[in-house]
Amino acid sequence: MEPRISIITLGVSDLERSFHFYQSLGFPTTRKPESGIIFFQTSGVCLALYPLEELAKDVSPDMPVAKSRFTGITLAHNTKKKEEVDDILRRAETAGGVIEKPAQDAFWGGYSGYFSDPDGYLWEVAYADCWQFNPDGSLVID
Repeated sequence: MEPRISIITLGVSDLERSFHFYQSLGFPTTRKPESGIIFFQTSGVCLALYPLEELAKDVSPDMPVAKSRFTGITLAHNTKKKEEVDDILRRAETAGGVIEKPAQDAFWGGYSGYFSDPDGYLWEVAYADCWQFNPDGSLVID
């Protein structure tokens, strides 16, 4: 298996609401909620939105749909400028997200905060002055 992730799919309770939330944050797509699934192209990985119950059925007809508040998974967006962290958190809140942790200096030397989307998926928005980015905007991992 090649070490890459092609698509991250979020099971959502309201496809239209989630479509508008992520579109408000600037995620590009040519799809509309009527298509039944939304694909947002990002640098390297596609973010997909799909109705939660349909996603559970796709995994298994017996897959339970209920999920806990904290799943042990977070998504991250790393910024090139410190002030972008606060800007993105404000945009997320304006679009209907919830600020779970306001931006602040982090124990690891950076600056970060968390928001949750309308379905409770957690996103960290983070900055560190030592980070480098590839030409496509993806984070350089040494």
